[in-house]
Amino acid sequence: MRIGTIAIAIVSTLALIVVAGCSHGPADTFGEHEAVPVLAAKVVQKTVADTIRAIGRVEAYSTVDIKAQINGQIMQVNVREGQNVKQGESLIVIDPRPFQVQLEQMQAQLFKDQATLRDAKLNLDRYTALIPSGSIAQQQVDTQKATVDQLDGQVRTDQAQVDNARLQITYCHITAPFNGRIGLRQVDPGNIVHASDTTPMLILTQLQPIAVIFTLPEDQLQTVSKHMRNSTLQVDAYARDNQTKLATGKLQTIDNQIDQTTGTAKLKAVFDNIDNQLWPNQFVNANLLLETRKNSTVLPTAAILRGPQGTFVYSLKPDKTVEARLIGISLTQGNITTITSGLNPGDLVVTDGQDKLQTGSKVEPRTNAPSSTPSGRNGKGSPASEAPSSGTPVS
Repeated sequence: MRIGTIAIAIVSTLALIVVAGCSHGPADTFGEHEAVPVLAAKVVQKTVADTIRAIGRVEAYSTVDIKAQINGQIMQVNVREGQNVKQGESLIVIDPRPFQVQLEQMQAQLFKDQATLRDAKLNLDRYTALIPSGSIAQQQVDTQKATVDQLDGQVRTDQAQVDNARLQITYCHITAPFNGRIGLRQVDPGNIVHASDTTPMLILTQLQPIAVIFTLPEDQLQTVSKHMRNSTLQVDAYARDNQTKLATGKLQTIDNQIDQTTGTAKLKAVFDNIDNQLWPNQFVNANLLLETRKNSTVLPTAAILRGPQGTFVYSLKPDKTVEARLIGISLTQGNITTITSGLNPGDLVVTDGQDKLQTGSKVEPRTNAPSSTPSGRNGKGSPASEAPSSGTPVS
């Protein structure tokens, strides 16, 4: 009787354990019967810009150190610091009076030697006319001819000295070699300057147009060069925050060699810089536009996953289940990706919560999730910045 009671108690205990296990088992398997909350976005068709981004440095299109070519005293400084000047405009005047005196001396010597030359030529003509009559020796005629040649050489030397004196006077009047902006000056009226001075009197920089130098990896040069042969490539310069667009220019050239220490090459873009948004030695972000791809199929980069079979996304079906779809990627620009196969415009893809999914999983798209901000250009960037937000609510 006692053994039977014990057996009944054991059987009852086992039954309770089995019932308890069965009552808690389904609750431990999350997602088998409950929908997984996800965030989804729509695949769209739009125009996408294929761009290359690099860090660049602004350089003046032309820069010149204004130095004295003669020794003398500065009489006038005709420009102020920060002034914009035009080509040929007077900048500095060095005292020309000493060179004016030299010019007058050289001109007087030239006049004297020219008179002597004229007299020697007249004598030569007289001697030549007497040769047929035998009244003069041929040697005397030849000597007179040599004298004429010597005096002619002296006159030419005098003329060269006159030209040199005039050149020194020209050096006294320093003018702008091109349109540009005056920097901080180093001299004032009354200062004595020398041709051997190493410090410039002024620095003139050309800001319109202006250049941006940036580097790209050597692997991208062939692509850039190919597009350059087809058309002139556009380059946009952005501020260091990569949000504010400063100017739009054109790619001018690629350097003629690759830096073997870094494996990069320099590229030069030119900007009109009408509003002076770019300044020499300023660091900017350069966006090189290679081409504009129309009617591209675009989806958020956050939706893309990679697995053993390749690149795929979870596509949302009308019955609120998902399936994995392999896709072909042609271009990735920041938070958007252009694909060539696997999806059609209008399809919905999961952008958040993919780690809990597999093909056939039941999902519940969240409708109250905030939209994430695409990494665009505040309306000033390329079409690639107009990407669909990866947090677009789906009902």
